[in-house]
Amino acid sequence: MNISVTKAAKEWGVSRTTIYQKVNDGELSRTADKKIDVSEMLRVFGEPISKKRTERSVNTVQSTPLNSQSVQYNTDIEHQLALEKLKNEHLSQQVSDQKKLIENYQQQIGQLNKTLDKANASIQDFAQVRLLEFKQAEMNYETPLQQEQEKQDDSIVVTAKKKKRWWGF
Repeated sequence: MNISVTKAAKEWGVSRTTIYQKVNDGELSRTADKKIDVSEMLRVFGEPISKKRTERSVNTVQSTPLNSQSVQYNTDIEHQLALEKLKNEHLSQQVSDQKKLIENYQQQIGQLNKTLDKANASIQDFAQVRLLEFKQAEMNYETPLQQEQEKQDDSIVVTAKKKKRWWGF
């Protein structure tokens, strides 16, 4: 049984160009009326694909440019989405690290404030002690004028005592 090149291409799911190339290369022969014997197609291409598969294949071949563009676009979008998810995870990790760092700094500030409060309390205690010591020293301290006057008073008393004794003989 002989079939046309177009029918052979549809039944075997190959392009007409492929069939013509096989004929030109000598791998496939045609009859005088330019048709191809089914046995020749079986020898070169094997069993034909089913009619449903052929129709599906034709539809796929016709829509391949559109589908491949859609598939490529979807793949690009999926890659961008995956990249954005990775960026998001990285940024979330950075935010978490920064929060931990802030908490650490806040703890250090709290400890430093406690230390500062203790130091201030110690300074106040020290200042009060020094003030009391100063007041006590001030009470015990006599001015040079007071000391001179006391010396004079003492000498008068001593002189008076001496005179009393001297007059007492």
